[in-house]
Amino acid sequence: MSLGERGRLPTWLKLAFTLWMLFWAPSVALRIGVQNYLWLCNLANFLLLVGLWAESRRLISMQWLASALVGSLWALDAGVAWASGWHPIGGTEYMFDASIPLSVRLLSLYHLVLPLVAGFGVARLGYDGAALAWQTALTWAAILAAWALTDPARNVNWVEGPFGASQAWLPDGLYVITLMLIWPLVLYLPVHLATLALMRRQP
Repeated sequence: MSLGERGRLPTWLKLAFTLWMLFWAPSVALRIGVQNYLWLCNLANFLLLVGLWAESRRLISMQWLASALVGSLWALDAGVAWASGWHPIGGTEYMFDASIPLSVRLLSLYHLVLPLVAGFGVARLGYDGAALAWQTALTWAAILAAWALTDPARNVNWVEGPFGASQAWLPDGLYVITLMLIWPLVLYLPVHLATLALMRRQP
C-alpha cells in the first residue's frame, strides 16, 4: 500500500485542531496583533486547518515543509535554553523574556505540535512533490508582505534581520532578496528531499 492509499484523516484530529485554532487565532489578534498572522509558521496554522478538512495532500505537504525543520530547530533551541540558559541557534529568546506575558509566550508552543500534525497528514495522504514550488511561492509572498506591511520593530519573518536581530551588512532590498532565496533552500529543500527518499523506500 502506498502512502497515498492509507485512508482518510480522522475526524478527531480535525476537530481538535479546529478547537485549537478557535482559541489561538483570536488570542493572537487580541494579544499580539493581526500583523503576526504573516509569520510563516502562523500562516501554517491556518493552511493546515484548511488542509485537514479538505484532506488536501498539497496543502498538508506544504505545511510539512514549513514546519518540519523549523519546528525541530525551534524545539531544540527552546529546550536547550530551558535546560541550560544557552540558545544554540537563536530565535526563541522571546520565550524566556519576562517582560512578555506568559500567556502570550505559551501561544508559541504550537511549534511543537505542528510538525506532528502535518507529518501525520503526509503519512496518511501521501506527499505532493509540487509542494516545494508552492510553499516557496507562498514564502516569497509572505516575506514581501511582511517587509511592506508590518511594523519593522516586529521583524516578521526576519525581514529586518535573522534570529530577531537587525542587520546592517546588506542594503535592505538585497537582504530581503537573499532571505527569499535562503529560506526555501535551507529550510524546505532538505525536508523535501528526505521525504521523497522515504517515499521511495515504502513498499
